[in-house]
Amino acid sequence: MLDFRMDTFLAVCEAMNFTRAAEKLNITQPAVSQHIRFLEEYYDTRLFQMRGKKAELTRAGKLLQSVGLTMKHDVLSLRKEIRELQEKKSLRFGVTLTVGEFVIPGPLGRYLMLHPDISLKMEVANTQALLKKLDGGEIDFALVEGYFAKNEYEHLVYATEPYIAVCGKRYAFRKEPKRLEDLMEERLILREPGSGTREILERCLEERNLSLSDFSNRIEIGSIAAIKELVREAYGVTFLYEAAVKKELREGTLQKIPIEDFSVAHDLTFIWRRGSAFSEQYKKLFRELKADKGLDGLSGR
Repeated sequence: MLDFRMDTFLAVCEAMNFTRAAEKLNITQPAVSQHIRFLEEYYDTRLFQMRGKKAELTRAGKLLQSVGLTMKHDVLSLRKEIRELQEKKSLRFGVTLTVGEFVIPGPLGRYLMLHPDISLKMEVANTQALLKKLDGGEIDFALVEGYFAKNEYEHLVYATEPYIAVCGKRYAFRKEPKRLEDLMEERLILREPGSGTREILERCLEERNLSLSDFSNRIEIGSIAAIKELVREAYGVTFLYEAAVKKELREGTLQKIPIEDFSVAHDLTFIWRRGSAFSEQYKKLFRELKADKGLDGLSGR
């Protein structure tokens, strides 16, 4: 089990405030301070610097936080594994929306055919929400399309998918789009903050000294199906993975916008906490899910 003082330390890391951490843990603020002092004496280093009432992690504190999060994840996973020795095997994992709707269903179905007794829980959320669940031990691993701290997680590339600009068949452009900047006058329909699909667009724009605010009109929607329907009805343009619109492109209800200076492909990545005691199990599962795609090299080592 995780030492209660490490649990206190992680609560302070999350809140960056001793008082709020005490409230969350239902202990006193002096007790929180005592736990942190114990760890600092044990490791012979400062873990926090105080800026008024706000705490900031030192370099040693950031290292301990990273290791502590992995420890917490493994303790929770180990408890689950021990409990399941007498029960049916289960998987807890998360996927981003594009992966959950358009990429993983086929491979997951084949995996379940090979393992009919397995119990499975798949959560669908944006990348940032899944990283938080992974750090908190709520899921074992995740398959994400967004960016993450590669020094914090072991990672394997599951697939590399084209990322394209899309419009409806009848969409009338204000200006014939040849370059990315030509789309700035169009209404942009995009995912919510925190989604990998949106973050890729934001980074592509930044590389060209542009931003989402340069679009004349923006609409945020958390549903890919709703985005595709609005774009199909010519209410705006969007940027999505090609995998998410493959059917509509084939049928001709949506079409790729031919932008000369926009050729983007992005990795869909299988991740888990770095240093986890269950790494070999996750690698084996990855290979099974990816069996029909061919195994990419391990990028997290």
